[in-house]
Amino acid sequence: MRVMILSTLIIFWVLIMSIPAAGTGNQISFWTTEVERDRLGIQREIARAFAQKTGIRVLVVPVQENLLAERVTAAYAARSLPDVLFHPLDFTIGWVKAGILDDRAATDVVHHLGKENFGAGPLNLCRVPGGYAAVPIDGWGQLLLYRKDLFEKKGLPAPDRWGYILKAAQALHNPPLIWGFEVATDPAHTYTQQVFEHLALSNGVRLTDPSGSVDLGTPGMVQTLEYYKALARFSPPGNLYWLNTRMDYLSGRAAMIIWSPFILDELSGLRRDQPVLPDMAKGEPGFLARNTGFVSIIHGPKGNAQYGQINYLGITRDADEHAAKQWVEFLLTDGYLRWLGMAAEGKLPVCKGTRDEPNRFIDGWMDLEFGVTTRAKVSQFYGMDVVRTIVGGIEGFDRWGFAEGKGALISKVYGTKVIPEILKRFLDRELSARQAARMMDERVKGLE
Repeated sequence: MRVMILSTLIIFWVLIMSIPAAGTGNQISFWTTEVERDRLGIQREIARAFAQKTGIRVLVVPVQENLLAERVTAAYAARSLPDVLFHPLDFTIGWVKAGILDDRAATDVVHHLGKENFGAGPLNLCRVPGGYAAVPIDGWGQLLLYRKDLFEKKGLPAPDRWGYILKAAQALHNPPLIWGFEVATDPAHTYTQQVFEHLALSNGVRLTDPSGSVDLGTPGMVQTLEYYKALARFSPPGNLYWLNTRMDYLSGRAAMIIWSPFILDELSGLRRDQPVLPDMAKGEPGFLARNTGFVSIIHGPKGNAQYGQINYLGITRDADEHAAKQWVEFLLTDGYLRWLGMAAEGKLPVCKGTRDEPNRFIDGWMDLEFGVTTRAKVSQFYGMDVVRTIVGGIEGFDRWGFAEGKGALISKVYGTKVIPEILKRFLDRELSARQAARMMDERVKGLE
């Protein structure tokens, strides 16, 4: 037993000592989950530019995203946190409550850069009493993609409202040639939660009531479930997830889908490993990109919203605060477009610009290149109006639970996949809409 305890302590100590601590003097440490080789190279280039400007060196430390929580917890226990953490929304609020992140320092940065320059959604999602838990840096907003050419032939309005979406799905539904709307139905995939949550949010369905109690068994939830089932009538049978919807849209077999902007490079035909609509073979490169419309914010009967995933820069409690603030501000000013350029299709500028140039980063993002096999400017394939629609949705980014301080709970909801499981039972007619809403409410309360 003593040997086991001693071995465990040694392993724990080695783990702690292998983690670079917060900076001292003229060096700080920055942990990043952007660990791909080319992206690390870009981050180190930005760090060198920062050092030339300020004299402060930045040690860029790659951390695998699936190990991030474990590494941060170990470093916190050893009082050896890095100065700045790049991390997803899922951890932000919880880390402030645990004493890992310094919300006062983050709030100072937001106000110094200009609160008005950030999208309201990304800021609201990280709001804490007195300010903000961390500083938003990039993210993606879920999009409704639709075939503009088919909509124009039928004289249909853009599907930005529940009624318009359902009407278009019915009008364009012609299986097996084309499905009117492919919704997510696979209970084993997070994608199903993302699509359903987007539509629920657009109908004003929140995770909690004004008192902070979980409240999913509402009339709005019942209405959302019925609407989702109505859309599912125009989808293929079986359990559908992101691969099915993407493949069917790219091959011209779906009139509408909901997807992340990571589909943009595939949609444009820039990837040889991902064929698109057969028109490409007839000498019409970019056909599908030119004929795809995008809806960012969906309007329901009782609200409007766009599901968003945001990444943040957190300044830790162990940080060299002055140097850490400078690094975060540099990443969101001089180094920002270089940062976004690591993956332009999935890194939208949640900071729109500066006080002197309010649209500097939105305009700059439009000129960034994306793609894998071949690279091209975002605006080359989609045009300025479409791209403005995509980045304009940042204002409406929303998620269940985070703005209400329930980030830890919603992480359990995603981990257990309780919502997709009950949704699937409802779609399979095992439950009524009221029973499904009540069961969702009870199961989520049980996770608290």
